[in-house]
Amino acid sequence: YDSLIFNVFVLLTALEAAFRAIKGFSDASFADILLLRCRQIQQNIWLKWLLYSLFYGIIGLYKEALPMPIPKEILAVERPSNTVVQAYGKNKDRYAVKQRIGCRRVGGRNVPVNGPTIGHIVDGAYVPMKRLTSDAADLKDWANVVYCDSLFMDIIDELCLQYDRADAIRIYVISVLRVCYPGIRDRELKDRYEESFLSESYPGVALSRNTVSEFLERLGKNVSRIVSFMRKRAESVSMDHHLIVDGTLKSDESSVNSLSDFSRKARTKGSRDISVIYAFDLEKKEPVCSQCYPGNMLDVTAYFDFVEKCGIKKGIIVADKGFPSSSAAKSFQENPQLHYLNPVKRNSKLAERHSMYEYEGVLKAHDGILYKKSSVEGGRKFLYSFRDQRRAAKEEADFIRHSAEDYDDARFKEKQARFGTVVLECDLDMESSEIYEAYSKRWEIETVMRYYKQACEFDETRVHSDYSVYGSEFVSFLSSLLTYRILNDSEKRKVLEEYSYGQMMERLRGAKKIKIDKEGFRLIRVNPSTEKLLSDLGIVEKEQPAKRKRGRPRKNSI
Repeated sequence: YDSLIFNVFVLLTALEAAFRAIKGFSDASFADILLLRCRQIQQNIWLKWLLYSLFYGIIGLYKEALPMPIPKEILAVERPSNTVVQAYGKNKDRYAVKQRIGCRRVGGRNVPVNGPTIGHIVDGAYVPMKRLTSDAADLKDWANVVYCDSLFMDIIDELCLQYDRADAIRIYVISVLRVCYPGIRDRELKDRYEESFLSESYPGVALSRNTVSEFLERLGKNVSRIVSFMRKRAESVSMDHHLIVDGTLKSDESSVNSLSDFSRKARTKGSRDISVIYAFDLEKKEPVCSQCYPGNMLDVTAYFDFVEKCGIKKGIIVADKGFPSSSAAKSFQENPQLHYLNPVKRNSKLAERHSMYEYEGVLKAHDGILYKKSSVEGGRKFLYSFRDQRRAAKEEADFIRHSAEDYDDARFKEKQARFGTVVLECDLDMESSEIYEAYSKRWEIETVMRYYKQACEFDETRVHSDYSVYGSEFVSFLSSLLTYRILNDSEKRKVLEEYSYGQMMERLRGAKKIKIDKEGFRLIRVNPSTEKLLSDLGIVEKEQPAKRKRGRPRKNSI
C-alpha cells in the first residue's frame, strides 16, 4: 500500500509538470482545470498517507507495549510453582521465569506482583539461575583484626563479669573495629564487620546503625556496670605499680547533653568539650580506668570523684599540677596502700621553706640532673626537687626573648633559679632516681595519648545524649586499651623501628583472606615485606628453610 501511494504521488507530480508545460505554450482553460484537479488529488493522497503512517505507527508501539503471547509449548515446560513466564529480547523469542511474590489491590481487584527472575526456558527445558546464597563477602580483611584479637580477647572474660556474653561480644567487636578502622562512624560498623574476619570469629553480631545507637544508649544507662568494670581493673593493680592520672578534652558540640560545656581551653577556640580523666599503669603501659566529666568541671573537683568512683585503693598515683593530693586527701588516708607523687608550684612557700632549689648532688644515671630530697611534716611527706640544665638554658633563653621590650633584671634573677626545675611531693621515702624516672615517664604517656587521639581520630564525640556519651566513651576506653597493647607488642617485637603505627596497621589491613568453594578461607599472596611483617608480629609462622644433609651431595651415576 505504501509503494502504491508513492507511485501515484510520483505520477501526479509528472502530470502537474506536463500541464504546466502545456499552459506555457497555449492559453487553454482546460489545462488550468486539469492542473487544479491534479493538485487536489495530490493533496488528498498526501493527507491520507500521513494519517496511514500515524495510525500504523501507533499500532506498532502498542503491539510492542503489549506482552507477546507465550507459545503453548513454552508454557507447557515444567517449572517451579507460583511462577510466570515472560518473553523478552528484541524479537521476544527468549523466555524468563519469574517468581510470583504476592499481589496488590488496584481498582477493586487483586493484581499479581512478580518478583525476581529465578530461571529461563532454553531449548524446551527450564534452567534455574545460580544465585548467591547470601550477601556475605568472600574477600575479608584478616591480618589486622586477627592481630588485635590475639592481643585483646582476654577482655571478653572481664566484660562477661558485667554483661551477658552477647552484649560483651558486641562491645568487644565495636572497640576492635574502632581501632582497625580509625575514624569509623557508627553507621559504617556493619559493613566493616561483614568485610572483616571478625564476622567469622564472632558471627551474628547485630551492628546496624539504629541497633548500635540504641545499644550505646542502653550501655550508658547501665553506668553502674561500667563503674564496676573499672573498679575490677583498678583492684588488679599491684601496690608497687605507678598510676599516672591525667585528663584530656574531647570536642562535643551537642546541645542535648549535660556533659558538653566550655572548658578553659575551649573558650579560646569557641567549641564545647567534655573532660575525660584516665589512669595509666606505668609498668604495664596501658590504661587502667577512665571516667568522663563536664568540660567546665575543674580538675581538682573531678580528681577526688575519679579516685573514689573507680575504686583506686592501691598503687602510686603520679598526677599533674591540676590534681593536687589535697583534693583526694580522704582517699589517701582511708587507703594505706594508695600513695601519691604530685608536682607542686615553683613559687610554693613549702619549696622555699625547705630550700628545695639548693641541690645536694647529681643523679648518676641521668646526665645534668641536679636533685635534692627533704623530709617534711615529721616524715609523713617527702619533697624531691630536680633541675635539668638543658631545659633550664632553654627556658632562660625563651624568657629573655619574650621580654626583649620590657626586660626586668630583678624579675629575671628571681626566676633564674627556678628555670628547668620541678618539685614533687610524695608520701613515700624513695630514692631520688626512682622518683625522677617515675615522673619523667608521664611525659611519654602524654605523648602517646596525643598520638592515640590523632591516629584513631578519637578527639571528638559523635553521639548526643548523656547516656550515649557514657556508652561511647566506655567503648573508646577499650579501644585505647587495645591501642596501647598494639604499641607495646609491636615495640617489643621491634616492628616500630621499621614502620610507624599507621603504616603497620595499613599493611595488616592489606593482608586479606578469600573463601574458595569448600576449601575455606585462604590467605591471598602478599609481597615479601608484608609477609615478613606478619611473621614478625606472630600472625603467621616463619617458614623454616629446608635442612640440607651434611656433606657433599652424591654425584649422579652415569
